[in-house]
Amino acid sequence: MPEKHRPRKGSLAFGPRKRAHDPVPRFNSWAGDDGQPTLQGFAGYKAGMSHVVMINDEGDSPRQGMEETVPVTILETPPMYAVALRAYEDTPYGRRPMTEVWADTVHEDLDRSIDVPANHDAEAAEAAIREAIEAGEIADLRMITHTLPGAIAGVPTKKPAVMETRIGGGSLEDRFEYGLELLGKGGSHELGELFRAGEFVDVSAITKGKGTQGPVKRWGVQKRKGKHGRQGWRRRIGNLGPWNPSRVRSTVPQQGQTGYHQRTELNKRIIDIGNGGDATPDGGFVNYGEVDGSYVLLKGSVPGPERRLVRLRGAVRPTEQPRLDPEVRYVSTTSNQG
Repeated sequence: MPEKHRPRKGSLAFGPRKRAHDPVPRFNSWAGDDGQPTLQGFAGYKAGMSHVVMINDEGDSPRQGMEETVPVTILETPPMYAVALRAYEDTPYGRRPMTEVWADTVHEDLDRSIDVPANHDAEAAEAAIREAIEAGEIADLRMITHTLPGAIAGVPTKKPAVMETRIGGGSLEDRFEYGLELLGKGGSHELGELFRAGEFVDVSAITKGKGTQGPVKRWGVQKRKGKHGRQGWRRRIGNLGPWNPSRVRSTVPQQGQTGYHQRTELNKRIIDIGNGGDATPDGGFVNYGEVDGSYVLLKGSVPGPERRLVRLRGAVRPTEQPRLDPEVRYVSTTSNQG
């Protein structure tokens, strides 16, 4: 008899499976520095899914030039605001913030999330960063940005989501001037200023929470069958491990928190960037409502439930060249409520 091959279920690469400590996901890496200085990330709120009819523009596809139906996720992307420019320096313990330049005025809703510095000397901080750049002491520049959920009706909170967004492209001097210019004009920026339809982006969000679940649902272990299933339980594991080593190893599938984890998906293509309610289905999106402002259509699914904050960044490991400005002929507005 051939020996059965039954590998363990559930990848240990996603461990430990505990709750995310913040609903705002974080990026630990960013794309390269080609091109002009610009912000490398944006954020929106997930509204729901639909489908579009577009022209296949894959060069090696036998269906090139033909119409095809593509599932898309709609994110509502109201303008974001940059409120501070933060400089990082290299230390023996990694990169640490050196100083930051805050804008003269910030949105009144920002007090719901953080304590805005009072009596901040922006001129002194700006001069310190300039001197550090000339001395070669600055390693990176990032903007402190935030969303404005109070401006859209689909999200029930008014508390802005605060995050760091890297400035990429050009030299450090060019990035510094870009950040100061952005602060000088109020910090407002839109998705269309940073990305273009047809580009590939990485998306990160917190997945839907499922609470405490057993090993069958959490790790995909098999239920007991046959005579073993009549011993009083079916959805438990057989044992917690051998006598030696005399401990429970982390590879043993056990019950625990399931869902509400941060997950990042690479190379999601932007199908279209629009403004208005032309992508809202009849009756609105379930659990969200109508999308009245700017939005983006991403090919495929996105982690998280409706109304979840979703962050976008330029693709760090693109597998193909972007095919800009795809031809979208139809966006479905059929009701999602049956």
